[in-house]
Amino acid sequence: MAAAATPLLRAFAEGHALSDEDLIGAPCRTPRPSRLAEPLDIKPPTAQAAAESIGLETVGDLLNHLPRATGEARTIAELALDETATVLVEVRSITSRPVRRRGMKPLVEATVSDGTGIMKATFFNQPWLSAAYPVGTRLMLSGKYQGQNRFRVNQHAKTDAVAAVGSEAAQYPATKGISSVQIFAAVQAHRSAVHDVVDPLPLPMRRALGLPDKATAMAAAHFGPHHDTGRQRLAFDELLLDQIVQLRLSRERRGDVRAAPLAEAPTLSADWRAESLPFTPTGDQVNAMGDVDADLARERPMQRLLMGEVGSGKTVVALHAMLRAVEHGGQAALMAPTETLAEQHFATIQSLMPGSLITAALLTGSTTAARRREILARLASGELAIVVGTHALIEPDVAFSNLSVAVVDEQHRFGVRQRAALDAKAPRGLVPHLLHMTATPIPRTLRLANFGALDVTALRELPRGRKAIQTHVCSTEAERHRAYERIREELRAGRQAFVVCPLVSESEALNARAATAEYERLKTGELKDFEVVLLHGQMRPAEKAAAMQSFAEGGADVLVATTVIEVGIDVPNATVMLVEDADRYGISQLHQLRGRVGRGAHESLCLLFGPRESKRLDALRKNSDGFRLAEIDLELRGEGELTGTRQSGLARFKFARLPDDEEVLAAAHATAEALLETDPDLSQPDHELLRAELIAAEAAPVAA
Repeated sequence: MAAAATPLLRAFAEGHALSDEDLIGAPCRTPRPSRLAEPLDIKPPTAQAAAESIGLETVGDLLNHLPRATGEARTIAELALDETATVLVEVRSITSRPVRRRGMKPLVEATVSDGTGIMKATFFNQPWLSAAYPVGTRLMLSGKYQGQNRFRVNQHAKTDAVAAVGSEAAQYPATKGISSVQIFAAVQAHRSAVHDVVDPLPLPMRRALGLPDKATAMAAAHFGPHHDTGRQRLAFDELLLDQIVQLRLSRERRGDVRAAPLAEAPTLSADWRAESLPFTPTGDQVNAMGDVDADLARERPMQRLLMGEVGSGKTVVALHAMLRAVEHGGQAALMAPTETLAEQHFATIQSLMPGSLITAALLTGSTTAARRREILARLASGELAIVVGTHALIEPDVAFSNLSVAVVDEQHRFGVRQRAALDAKAPRGLVPHLLHMTATPIPRTLRLANFGALDVTALRELPRGRKAIQTHVCSTEAERHRAYERIREELRAGRQAFVVCPLVSESEALNARAATAEYERLKTGELKDFEVVLLHGQMRPAEKAAAMQSFAEGGADVLVATTVIEVGIDVPNATVMLVEDADRYGISQLHQLRGRVGRGAHESLCLLFGPRESKRLDALRKNSDGFRLAEIDLELRGEGELTGTRQSGLARFKFARLPDDEEVLAAAHATAEALLETDPDLSQPDHELLRAELIAAEAAPVAA
């Protein structure tokens, strides 16, 4: 039998194979991971405290603190006038002299050189540096070259990195009290510690995926030249652990509990689709119902996320799932985060089931005591088949006879405990099949990163007859004047309009007053000839219901509101959506607001009042596809803000950058699935280090 060919060994991030001489000369080191736990010693103490404030306490923390960008460490001879640069130099002489200006501390001037030239570096308001940086001290300086061999220093630190002169200089995330240059100097001082990094991935896995070893990747991420290749290897490890956790959670839930299988042939649901549904379902809706049917037929509880473009008809799919429960003798519940949305869902379900097909009820915090007692009694007896409501559905005294299917709308607005409380409403020993719905299309990257434990179905296809919505950004007084003229034109033609006011404060009272002020202004100003009503979250339930009823029935021409109308409101005669200070909202929220119009037979208009240079508003103007807008939103804002786990930038990942690392995430997801198929406990010897890394990651405190 022929001998197997020896695989070629290649240099990191290079295409060429290593020669025998390269391999013989390569250093062989044994990692000592205990060194990574050694505490950092950064001078002065204020810098040490600042480093600890951003999580830099040990050598390992420092190595995991990757640079955000890189620049070239310039030589003195290369510096150009007014250039901002980083230089690595040695102190030849240093002096301190007083400054005549009152209040300023003595000026420190140092003559420094790097072998290509000599210049004078100036430090302001730091007289102690004349003693801290004696002759012979090697320094990393960042600042501006002022010509005539003078350099004004902004950041500085001691360093031993003489070899880095003329090479890349990394720029690190820093904070008050410690500069990027000081962090760079600390990293350089601990450069050799990268060899103490243990690689959790077995060699066969790295070879199959074409991944470098972790120590080499760490060195590249800090010291170049292949910074991003190194970072992506570290990102793969991070994303792999995350996907293992998510997939395990999914399997644990499905493995430990069971739901009543709903596998009988459709009867009630088939009759509803054939005879009662007022329109023909779209292809996407039919496919989604098929996905739901397949899930419901199993004992394994359904865990499906139904994403729907604005107006794509998610409620139709949800009602199909609920009817499947009823035709098997069970009950179904739909839980929404707000009363307004719950009321709209209930109205939609009633319109989708003409006549008295089945019994349904609405249960919210505003339900009267007598009506609530009646609904609870009918739920407990099994007489009531379908209930729509808010958190009121999961209160302790709410008992179902046989809850088989639960639908949770805008599921990201409910906590784990609230969803667990809904699970507990099923018969003993069972949990309900669960359909999550969201009106916010989620990019594939975020679906894997944040919803990996759920199966996903997307509704992209809009019902027939939906008209395109013309979107305009209005930023000048002339454009504002024309916008109101267009609204009046629509109102005179018998149409209706929304006017949405911004959330100018976290105080709901302030939000309400903002809407109220605009309502008062419009009804005596631009829209004085029309019937204007007000809707906001601080109104009493009866007042809100009256305002919505007046607008829905056509009695009111204009509804001035806060974002309580963001989802679930369906008034086909409304053809104008005006959003004040639109740049205060995210792309997804604006797309949801825009989706409140364009639901009837007439052309519709969305007017966004805000700066023309806003990238978000421009994206809305150019794009009507919610899935494309979700991708743009991710590109503009980052993973953390989109998922609500942080206000800006990345939220959960230290190394990964989404959506840039989508391919890395996909590879991590596939690898996690394969691992859990062959070694779910990671008990094989090759996976021992990966298991230890996973245990450490799960034990680590979650950042606030």
